[in-house]
Amino acid sequence: MLVARGRVYEKDDAKLWYDDFRRDGKVSEQAVTADIFIASCRLPQPIHKDPIDRILIATAREHDLTIVTRDRAILDYGAAGHVRTLSC
Repeated sequence: MLVARGRVYEKDDAKLWYDDFRRDGKVSEQAVTADIFIASCRLPQPIHKDPIDRILIATAREHDLTIVTRDRAILDYGAAGHVRTLSC
């Protein structure tokens, strides 16, 4: 989105950049399953209103991951003990 909005300039194709990032950073992907979609609708309250952030939270909970973010709502949700977070 930042590239599309002209806030970040990248001369490489987005897919090539992402593939390089994953390879160089030894990053793996986790599938977003139907169970995660359903869990994103059943998170403990009070919950983040953004549906994409809810999917992110549900994915982190499912795979026991920590979300690294500046998003205040996600950090507050983590502080309430619902997901592990790390402020950046």
